[in-house]
Amino acid sequence: MRLVNESNGKELAADVKIADTFFSRFKGLMLTESLPEGHSLYIKPCRSIHTFFMNYSIDVLYINENDEIVGADEQLEPAKMGKRCKGAYSVFELPEGTIRNSGTKVGHSIKLIK
Repeated sequence: MRLVNESNGKELAADVKIADTFFSRFKGLMLTESLPEGHSLYIKPCRSIHTFFMNYSIDVLYINENDEIVGADEQLEPAKMGKRCKGAYSVFELPEGTIRNSGTKVGHSIKLIK
């Protein structure tokens, strides 16, 4: 699956993995060595994340049920808590720099493409 910012036409990830079971949401990216460019982890349902047991920074998009970005964390460092964003239903974890490099902003709409 691909993740695209519909508001500006930029591809955010060419390879999106989905974490939608208790265990896959719990594990997330913990104990992984990296999140390669062009990859993403989509966690649903999920209102907030942490980066404990991670060794690298990530970008995070908080999404409401209408696929709109309601919050973002750029360069969230290891061992930190992410934001709690009102209306967030799910999150996309992305490689560090993805938000800045794609011009993605709160209020933009995103779309998963199969």
